[in-house]
Amino acid sequence: MLDRLEHVHARYEELTRLLSDPDILANQDRFRQLSKEHSDLTPLIQVYHRYVKAKTDLLGLKEVADTSGDAEMKQMAYGEMDEARATLAALEEELKVLLIPRDPNDSKNVIVEIRAGTGGDEAALFAADLFRMYSRWAEKKDWKVDVLDINDTGLGGIKEISFGLTGDDVYGSMKFESGVHRVQRVPETEAQGRTHTSAATVAVLPEVEQVDVNINPVDLQIDTFRSGGKGGQNVNKVETAVRITHRPSGIIVACRQERSQFQNRERAMKMLRAKLYEAAVRSAVGDVAAQRKLMVKTGDRSEKIRTYNFPQNRVTDHRIGLTLYNLAEIIDGRLDELIGQLKVAERAEKLKGES
Repeated sequence: MLDRLEHVHARYEELTRLLSDPDILANQDRFRQLSKEHSDLTPLIQVYHRYVKAKTDLLGLKEVADTSGDAEMKQMAYGEMDEARATLAALEEELKVLLIPRDPNDSKNVIVEIRAGTGGDEAALFAADLFRMYSRWAEKKDWKVDVLDINDTGLGGIKEISFGLTGDDVYGSMKFESGVHRVQRVPETEAQGRTHTSAATVAVLPEVEQVDVNINPVDLQIDTFRSGGKGGQNVNKVETAVRITHRPSGIIVACRQERSQFQNRERAMKMLRAKLYEAAVRSAVGDVAAQRKLMVKTGDRSEKIRTYNFPQNRVTDHRIGLTLYNLAEIIDGRLDELIGQLKVAERAEKLKGES
């Protein structure tokens, strides 16, 4: 571990020097890239400096205990050494966690798809609740929400919605949301007050660049159609909506939110790239996932991951056995505690895998 820390520290010092280099400052793309790397390493380096200081303090106390002729001073040094060892051990554990390689996708923006599942109109209302929950969380985290496509019920529910989230480390937090979300509550239309169970599926896809996915134009079937939505009467007269079918994979994406066909096509291609990238990643890691069951799954949209029980004001995340009794706050977009617990569990699992 110490060799890796020294290597990382050397790189941090190099980055610090490079960020003041006039040639780097003149190249904004390079400057942003190095600034991001410097920022990512800063928490680790801060803990490393505390670790070095704690180690130095422990050596100093040991020297006092071994060489001092004052009995009282020796006793005091021995007592402080126990505390210093505990501090050093805690910092070592913290460094082990910080040294775990980050998922390269964590810093990417995402495309999120929410689909109403079993439960009819109630499932569509729940899908709308999930979209509202993520939108409010995004607002709290200064992320931008960009609706790409939506199919609503006209009664406040959503059958299906695709939207983008743009900001800092979006995928690193949102990746835990992929899967089946289940709700238990009394629908407004339920005359006898019985609790119903409905579900919605969430898929979180990291947004990728063209260089990440190779798409052959001959593999695409592009259709246009008229669409209702923002843009006034024009969208009902002109075929602005776009549907793209990727023939080899059978993946279909659609976008109808923009006024122009070109804009909708660009957005649809962004969604297609994300889906093809996800499919490629799933194929690449499938064998590994089959051999080792992950405690915190971040991509299986067929797995039931969470239950929202309204009568008991309870939210349960089934992957880590976490139950919180603040459903009203969570559904209002206060997801930090829940996602924080999932991040801790993920880091613990990765740390176990490295040992």
